[in-house]
Amino acid sequence: MNSKTLDEFARAIKKTKIKSCLIMREDSLVFEYYKNRKIENNPQKINSCTKSILSLLIGIILDKGYIKSIAEPVCSFFPELTNILDDPRKRDITIEDLLTMSAGFEWPEFGEWNYSTPMLFSSDMIQYVFERNLESNRGEKMNYNSGCSHVLTAILQKTTGMTAVEFAHLHLFKPLGITNVHWYEDSKGINRGGDGLTMTTIDMLKIGTLYLQQGKWKNTRIVSSDWLKKSTQPYYLTYESIGYYAYH
Repeated sequence: MNSKTLDEFARAIKKTKIKSCLIMREDSLVFEYYKNRKIENNPQKINSCTKSILSLLIGIILDKGYIKSIAEPVCSFFPELTNILDDPRKRDITIEDLLTMSAGFEWPEFGEWNYSTPMLFSSDMIQYVFERNLESNRGEKMNYNSGCSHVLTAILQKTTGMTAVEFAHLHLFKPLGITNVHWYEDSKGINRGGDGLTMTTIDMLKIGTLYLQQGKWKNTRIVSSDWLKKSTQPYYLTYESIGYYAYH
């Protein structure tokens, strides 16, 4: 790495609103920038990167047999919602449909909701998702939907008997040496799957490294390489300006 180029980059980045930036090359940290010491040591809200970590966790529960297949119908995990399934097509929505955000719900998160969602103010976020009308059949197209993420977190918690953050600490964070995290919950104690995690920059780098190493960390298998391959290949075109979407 050219030290002059890195010095120029460091001077340029200080003029921006970027809080932190780390560059790793061949397992070595070659560049490290933090706006201040507080940014370095305190977990930052990682917003929708939460979804990618949730995808890792879904892969892990699949590996460990907590779910048999991502082809399982979502409604089988929520029998209490049977009475509100006004559209019979909702019964056929699968875990994979949630992962690819192709469940078909009318959900203008990238439209009139302006990258937010009224779901966050609901007393029952899972019910809120299932009460939304379907605007298309499952598997037809991708529509950005943080509600799908939250339902995935609820499935993880129902199948493992642990909160998502408890499961993550045991099977993902602890093996990677990640301890300084917080995961916000909804009113029912379900960790917010769409945007709830806070994490330090160095720990985010560990997550990225796990992907690059095909699911292994220091010779320990964390998640199957098959899952990482499937979860990062393109499935549905999102919007022309963004590209394709995979498993969260």
